Amino acid sequence: MSKKVLFVATITRTINAFLIPCLKLFKEQGYEVHVASNGEEEIEYCDKHYNILFARNPLKLGNIKAYKELKKKINTNEYEIIHCHTPVAGVLTRLASRKARKNGSKVFYTAHGFHFYKGAPKLNWIIYYPIEKICARWTDCLITINSEDFERAKRKFKKCKMIEFVHGVGMNTARFDKELTAEEKTEFRKSLGIKEDDIVFSYVAELNKNKNQILLINTIKELRKEKENVQLLLVGDGPLHNYYEEIIEKENLQNNVKLLGKRKDINEILSVTDIYLASSIREGLPVNIMEAMYKGLPIIATDNRGHRNLINNNENGFLVKNAKEMIDYINKIICDRKLRDGFIKKNHEEIKMFLIKNVIQEMKKIYLY
Repeated sequence: MSKKVLFVATITRTINAFLIPCLKLFKEQGYEVHVASNGEEEIEYCDKHYNILFARNPLKLGNIKAYKELKKKINTNEYEIIHCHTPVAGVLTRLASRKARKNGSKVFYTAHGFHFYKGAPKLNWIIYYPIEKICARWTDCLITINSEDFERAKRKFKKCKMIEFVHGVGMNTARFDKELTAEEKTEFRKSLGIKEDDIVFSYVAELNKNKNQILLINTIKELRKEKENVQLLLVGDGPLHNYYEEIIEKENLQNNVKLLGKRKDINEILSVTDIYLASSIREGLPVNIMEAMYKGLPIIATDNRGHRNLINNNENGFLVKNAKEMIDYINKIICDRKLRDGFIKKNHEEIKMFLIKNVIQEMKKIYLY
């Protein structure tokens, strides 16, 4: 019988976005790779996919059925390793794996950013912290991807057999290695309606409350009073698309803020960007910042734990609390070419530890403990 490994996430999109290198690693080691997630998308390096209807809302009754189905799969497959991701799937998997652990299965959980963190709403601490503390007793290895979560886990979750820190899920740089020529940049800017002397900012993220794009829209609104030639490219879609569209029209910012929707040409967008902006309230360890770093962009981001793990203030970017600070630092970077060049050089160095080849080596050591 071949050895088996099970990866679990609430939605299949998480598997395809972040975990394919880990699936590949196990396939190369001769494992039969199984996945349990909600969604019927094809998954590379997956031998069996169980489409289990997890709900992202932990209070949905459908999660009881999902738990029972998952438990049945786990108890009949004799997995050597079970690795779960995302909060709902993480809790249900560890509950469902209790018998399997007694029979020798090892259970790993990667926390992509605890919902309880310094400055988090009290309700988050009331709900999520006790659940994670309880689940720690059914976790052979808890993997964290930012230093705040790692330090808290070491202090608070002593029931875990192991607590490890890795540098994120690993960034695949293949699509960002193509350098655009000056002519290609000019043509691409034209395709987006960007003039040659425009100062371009961008942010790649879902349009939702946490990503907080309203901060960037307000920043451009104020910055336009000083500079007409500013362009903000917001890449992504989401529940706040129509709301942001209304705000942009109301503030007469149609010529300065562009909602580009989902795009596959992120390399091109970052190639014509002058300064990368990030406005999220909460982050675990954001891949979009890593991508901007890899492209050598100076970064101005809101001060949260995920951004702090990537941005060393005044070394490779700036951390800010509001639109006024963001405008001040935008002007500082625009006016100081030496500062900008220093950020570019620093980001090229800082990003190396987050590349997929390095993260996979970190994960390999953890899997083999």
